[in-house]
Amino acid sequence: MADALFTTTAISKGGRAGGKIALAEGGLWIHTEHSKGLGGSGEGTNPEQLFALGWSNCFNSAVLFVATQKKIDASKAVVKCEVGIGREEGGLGLSAKLTLAIPGMDRAQVQELIEAAHQVCPYSKATRNNIPVELIVEG
Repeated sequence: MADALFTTTAISKGGRAGGKIALAEGGLWIHTEHSKGLGGSGEGTNPEQLFALGWSNCFNSAVLFVATQKKIDASKAVVKCEVGIGREEGGLGLSAKLTLAIPGMDRAQVQELIEAAHQVCPYSKATRNNIPVELIVEG
């Protein structure tokens, strides 16, 4: 992308097991550790958790953007992003589940919003056709 609107840099030392990650511009330092499912203590943060945090927040913004375009009030939208890591041919791979709940909104309308948001969310675009992603309407 030639004209990025924002760029950030993360620095990692030590990898998953007892490592440290930080933003080059400061403001965020995190201790990393393997999850229990991957043989670690689970006492630190892992990349899948960070990915889920970022994607859920970005997806929520995409829902709000799409809703605004459709003149729908989705201000109560709650997005959950579950990211899994597991074995696949050639090593490890990721999967994701995005769940959208909008209290008081018709289920069909929420379904329309989740599908539209999945088309415009940058995280969804980056993962499209690369990992399995399940879209779920809750409520």
